[in-house]
Amino acid sequence: MRAIKLRVSRQNFIIPDGFTVIAAGPTGETFMRGPKVDRIDRLILQELQEDGSITNIELARRVGLSPPPCLRRVRALEEGGYIRGYHADLAPEALGFGVTIFAQVGLASQAETDLQAFERLVATWPEVREAHMLAGETDFLLKIVATDWDSYQRFLSAKLTAAPNVNHVKSALMLRVSKFAPGVPLAEPTAELPAPAWLQPKATATTS
Repeated sequence: MRAIKLRVSRQNFIIPDGFTVIAAGPTGETFMRGPKVDRIDRLILQELQEDGSITNIELARRVGLSPPPCLRRVRALEEGGYIRGYHADLAPEALGFGVTIFAQVGLASQAETDLQAFERLVATWPEVREAHMLAGETDFLLKIVATDWDSYQRFLSAKLTAAPNVNHVKSALMLRVSKFAPGVPLAEPTAELPAPAWLQPKATATTS
């Protein structure tokens, strides 16, 4: 990937091809906009979201392109941050994980250092497949898999409730999956998708 260096707030950033400089401040701050996502790109994203193992030849056929430009578009979407990765969707029950639990965790302290410490701890627990920090009474929502309810209870007592700063845990056993649709809805086209959040400039206020 060819790239150019650009000074942004006294730091060097690599700007990939397809990104556009849209503003430059008097002290060197420079903001970027990601590449536009057109109808063909949306079709590519929709196909890959439904089947990440699809071959480039088949993907090109479905979106009406020849394979080389289709692959270039996929690479541009990857580099632009619209595609974060590819993975296999495994069947937990077939692998011996018979229960899924959603645990609402409340912490005694919500200081940023304590939140980050809990996040680092959760990252070391393979039973926890997802962790979401929430606003409101619940600080974190954890999705946990276990072989059975007794196995989860052992994890709950030995790890989760015993963790530093954990004040309370409310567990909910999943009975069945009514809908599973990872990703985002792409059926309705829009004029242009915004750049990924990590590329969007933070709002600043100035006074005179």
